[in-house]
Amino acid sequence: MILPVFKLGTLALKTLCKPIGKRIKKKAGLNPKFRQSIINIAQANHRFSTTMQRLIYGQATDVAIRPLNEEKAVQAAADLLGELFVFSIAGAAVIFEVQNRSKAEARKEELRRMELEAMKQRDEDLAREVELLKHRIATLEQVSKDQSVGGILNFKRASNNENKEMLA
Repeated sequence: MILPVFKLGTLALKTLCKPIGKRIKKKAGLNPKFRQSIINIAQANHRFSTTMQRLIYGQATDVAIRPLNEEKAVQAAADLLGELFVFSIAGAAVIFEVQNRSKAEARKEELRRMELEAMKQRDEDLAREVELLKHRIATLEQVSKDQSVGGILNFKRASNNENKEMLA
């Protein structure tokens, strides 16, 4: 039941984050200081991605990489910020769910451990009770044996006493 609710919640969260990401894109280019810093970020990202593409395709990496023009750099950085925001929210949601599942699993494991401990304790109690019953049975068998042997001996003694009385 929780998995469909979580998936729907995550989908709703992503849906809500996209307009916020678009708003960040719009506002990113308006502040001059912020604009210059995102242009620098966009240029660094462009150099990195171009170098990686050249490495992947086996092209020369020592060739100079032309920088993006200012508008493309602002647009690329704004896109990067928007996507980074959406990714951060989705990542936080995933981390939250993983932690919740981990806590739930830890609770289940603790319950299993407690049940196992209770079963071990019950097993030990039953083993002690079995030993006690074995001891009682052995005692009863011994008493029964003594009484039956004693009864036979008493019968023999009584018979001998009767025979002596008759002879006398």
